[in-house]
Amino acid sequence: MDKVIYTAMGGASHTMEQQANVSNNLANASTTAFKAQLNTFRAVPLVGDGLATRTYVVDSTIGNDFTNGGLQQTGRALDIAVNGDGWLAVQAPDGTEAYTRAGDLKINENGVLQTQNGLNVLGDTGPITFEPQTSPTIASDGTVSTISLNGTPNAVNIVGRLKLVNPPPGTLVRGDDGLFRQGDGADADADANVTVSPGMLESSNVNPIEAMVEMINLSRQFDLHTKMLSMVESNETKATSIMTL
Repeated sequence: MDKVIYTAMGGASHTMEQQANVSNNLANASTTAFKAQLNTFRAVPLVGDGLATRTYVVDSTIGNDFTNGGLQQTGRALDIAVNGDGWLAVQAPDGTEAYTRAGDLKINENGVLQTQNGLNVLGDTGPITFEPQTSPTIASDGTVSTISLNGTPNAVNIVGRLKLVNPPPGTLVRGDDGLFRQGDGADADADANVTVSPGMLESSNVNPIEAMVEMINLSRQFDLHTKMLSMVESNETKATSIMTL
């Protein structure tokens, strides 16, 4: 009886938390290069005073789904999709290096190459900047070049190269800002084997149908946990009546 109460209570609480994670995945089903978050349940002994039979259910994030999403052709010069394994290095708001696969880039009013969220895209030597009145292009190896719109026709000027990295997936941790970082806090080394596809974007790897089915299953699990609590309450009421007699 004691174990049922704690298991059902913990299960109901963390089912709601898993529902929030699934809802977040579903909300990002159309977000460029979004990686779904994976969750599971596990039972652990309750630490503290009480009977040794008490156990508690916790929600455990077992990792992220690093499966690559499909590629969509846009034809836009500043859109890139990372081919296969690899990441694009960006500068997080706190100044640290972080990684994303969202390649819908832009140039801000100061000529700095950024993501759509306003994060500076890092090159081999830092942020990449452009001169005014130039047309940018990005090659498959990450080389960024420009052609002047006012100078000599077809005069190509290389301004930098994107920092493309490929750390082991097991070392990456998703932050609250949605960016990935290495668990030890170190910056990953550039990998020359990582390439990009210009004029294309990677779609989210979230399957909306599977996410909806998972939300329904979690809703049923929550109902089951609450019914277990109601059953325990009913049994205890009947037991109290019998003891009173």
